[in-house]
Amino acid sequence: MTDGDRVKPPWWLKATNRVMMTVSRLGLAAGAEDPAVLTVPGRKSGIPRSTPVTPMVVDGARYVVAGFPGADWVENVRAAGEVTLTRGRRSERLRLVELPPAQARPILRAFPAHVPTGVRVMKRCGLITKGSPDELEAMAGRFVVFRFEPA
Repeated sequence: MTDGDRVKPPWWLKATNRVMMTVSRLGLAAGAEDPAVLTVPGRKSGIPRSTPVTPMVVDGARYVVAGFPGADWVENVRAAGEVTLTRGRRSERLRLVELPPAQARPILRAFPAHVPTGVRVMKRCGLITKGSPDELEAMAGRFVVFRFEPA
């Protein structure tokens, strides 16, 4: 499943992501979570690439966790810096700031309470075993955390 720092997503994730993007574009919530569509230009092609994400708020700031090490959207964000975040008909242009591991730890610790569906997906994919706050916090440096800021 892994290739260095890159984790190959399971075969079913692409179809699940399409469903989640449709749910978000329709402005529907997925349970208690509020998914959104993050769009960023491809780092090589420049073509807009979209992926579903579930932003979370911790201490008044918005964050997103990338649970697949080496995910293309993470590399695209690193190259572009700015993204479009869309929920329903509302879009906003934002800048994503990658947190160093020390700053990412408390956000990862909060992740299971804020995004339980994401934790279940990570467990199902074999990225984590328990999904506890301690286990997620220990993934700092492997799971990327971005803070949303105004563009």
